Amino acid sequence: MPRTLILNKPYGVLCQFTDGGGRATLKDFVKFANVYPAGRLDRDSEGLLVLTDDGRLQAGISDPRKGLEKGYWVQVEGLPAESALERFRAGLVLSDGPTRPATARTIPEPAGLWARDPPIRFRRDIPTSWLEVGLREGRNRQIRRMTAAIGLPTLRLVRFRIGPWELEGLAPGAWREVSEPAPEGLRPRPKPPRPRKTP
Repeated sequence: MPRTLILNKPYGVLCQFTDGGGRATLKDFVKFANVYPAGRLDRDSEGLLVLTDDGRLQAGISDPRKGLEKGYWVQVEGLPAESALERFRAGLVLSDGPTRPATARTIPEPAGLWARDPPIRFRRDIPTSWLEVGLREGRNRQIRRMTAAIGLPTLRLVRFRIGPWELEGLAPGAWREVSEPAPEGLRPRPKPPRPRKTP
């Protein structure tokens, strides 16, 4: 049976199992062999990471053509105007081309959100806001670049959902094995039955 885990990746942890520079990696939290991250989170991002030994599932989660939605809580500097969020939702042109349409709405600070270590640097004269964002692609530092393009620099980025999987109260650094089935189109193909031998 394939093994699939979800981990709440803490801030400052590399999304890999080895590092020559002595920085924190996934190995500091997950001791299983032969599971690998399906997609990535930047070192300065936090939250949900799926790890699996199922190569098809790993590739499917990472492949933007599959259109698997990933949900993020994003703390930004400033107060978003609805017109700015409409631009975000419609898709923006970044240095590597236009983005797909996304979902974005303002929310209160997520309930139960852990304190970040180190904490965010606040500027007293500039308010901050929280957004809930849904993406169906995953370019390098995409959300940070998209919020910057509408004048709202990202201060904190937490992924809370990938398809059917959610953090569900996992503390930073904690993980659990998942029982939820993989999304349709990412499930392993059933093996064909063996032909019967005729006497």
